[in-house]
Amino acid sequence: MKKKLVVLSIVSAVALLALGACGDGKKADNGTNSDNKKIGVLQPVEHGSLDAAFEGFKEGLADNGFKDGENLTIEYSNAQNDQAQLKSMSEKLVKGKPDLLLGIATPAAQSLLNETTDIPILVTAVTDLVSAKLVKSDEKPGGNVTGTTDIVPIDKQIALLLSIVPDAKTVGIMYNAGEANSKIQADMAEKALKDAGIKAKVLTANSTNDVQQVTTSLAKDVDAIYIPTDNTFASAAAVIGEVAKEHKIPVIAGSIEQVEEGGLATVGIDYKSLGKQTGVMAAKILKGEAKPADMPVEKAKNLELFVNKDMAKALDIDPDTIKAP
Repeated sequence: MKKKLVVLSIVSAVALLALGACGDGKKADNGTNSDNKKIGVLQPVEHGSLDAAFEGFKEGLADNGFKDGENLTIEYSNAQNDQAQLKSMSEKLVKGKPDLLLGIATPAAQSLLNETTDIPILVTAVTDLVSAKLVKSDEKPGGNVTGTTDIVPIDKQIALLLSIVPDAKTVGIMYNAGEANSKIQADMAEKALKDAGIKAKVLTANSTNDVQQVTTSLAKDVDAIYIPTDNTFASAAAVIGEVAKEHKIPVIAGSIEQVEEGGLATVGIDYKSLGKQTGVMAAKILKGEAKPADMPVEKAKNLELFVNKDMAKALDIDPDTIKAP
């Protein structure tokens, strides 16, 4: 009889231990702790500038206590330049009930806002949040959206172009007319050229498939080319670079990443730094320290001259002669 009691006691003890272990395991499976946060990220296309912004965003969060895989879960979606995918991806991200959403570039930001006015939305790599109807004003957004603008110093970029090609009579401008922010920048560049007494020739492309043809056509008629921070042309920067080399045409682009992949020079934004700024803003929202409605839209804090030395040599230009205006 004693042996049976001992056996039963041992079995009971083991059962209790097992139940305790199951309880702990269930707690871990359910999301570690109540402080775990979730962010949904939407990006319309893959290219250097937007990819860098996303990396910077994660870095800004990590520097402020939110690390992906530890106390933060990031659900990332990329539409791969398929506009039809943006809506379905936005719907899915919103249904996941994240604590915050990030829209990288204007199409993604607008798509997310179309799905929710309740969940906080941060945006980055958007040129004009007011014109895109994302905020009421940069100073006082007023809704559930705020973030960082990638508006660039177009006057300085045009001045840089003219310092490199001082005898230029005609300058080409290329962009996708379907991207509202690109048109804003292209119009500003055209005005800056006209103010300098330079003729502007403008061509547009609707997709990356058209970029090579448009660039080749424009390169035959101009002395230099300017490209704003346009997603379509940024995605085909390497193709543009090959055409530029063939026709010996300097290309000034809106972003550093575009120049790295196929341009000559820019006074531009470091998109990783811009994304990092956005990550810092996100951390404040997640901590409950701020709300999008009251957070002013921020401009890039870091602008720099960047020269693609390999491209300069291919164009027979001494890279050391290129200076910031």
